[in-house]
Amino acid sequence: MNLTLFVWRQKGPGAQGGLEEYQAKDISPDMSFLEMLDVVNEDLIKDGKNPIAFDHDCREGICGMCSQVVNGVPHGPRERTTICQLHMRHFRDGDALYIEPWRARAFPVIKDLIVDRTSLDRIIQSGGYMSVHTGGVPDANAVLIPKHDADTAMDAAECIGCGACVAACPNGSAMLFAAAKVAHLAQLPQGRAEAAQRVCVMTEAMLKEGFGNCSNHYECQAVCPKGIKVKFIAKLNREFLKAELRSCGTPEAGTPSRD
Repeated sequence: MNLTLFVWRQKGPGAQGGLEEYQAKDISPDMSFLEMLDVVNEDLIKDGKNPIAFDHDCREGICGMCSQVVNGVPHGPRERTTICQLHMRHFRDGDALYIEPWRARAFPVIKDLIVDRTSLDRIIQSGGYMSVHTGGVPDANAVLIPKHDADTAMDAAECIGCGACVAACPNGSAMLFAAAKVAHLAQLPQGRAEAAQRVCVMTEAMLKEGFGNCSNHYECQAVCPKGIKVKFIAKLNREFLKAELRSCGTPEAGTPSRD
């Protein structure tokens, strides 16, 4: 396969960026998208040019590092597929591919296709965990959890924090990401003790990081490589309303400002 690539190149956060054209030649249909970029980079290095900078780690669809927009779609055209698991057989010989980084105010470009996604980490650090001391590890059947609750929690826990939902949302919202984390923990008895405080501080963190609001475009669900459903956003809203009635108005709960 031979393809024409239009790749976003940007030297640094404050530099002017733009699309540059490259040729990807003799690409095997069995290569992954990242392996195709590796081949292009090898040719660039041989020619004494700077290779294309892009994020990657596991290349197994687990870590969510491979954040790229292909022809306007985060993670490319295949549903429930990360860019590292997208294979070139899903494209045709002679195709033109436009490859860009995530586009969101909360994700500033570091270089080329690499963006700073630590804003998602800070949302988790604000309250996306359980700090309740439960003593020794109980037996597996000591804490009884209905199967429906366990299954729902696992569905939410599939979120890998890649940020595709933010990149696809016209508002740059992180609601699906935060909702998956809130719903995952709120669904389990171990997470209920801190549920009110958690949803308050995590939504406050989203506001501070510059993410937009959810306005129900459903683009987040459409591009999520793990198929996280927007029903979890409804769960987050319910948790927030319950918390607001109980404790969000107290300083300890970290309530969003009403001023």
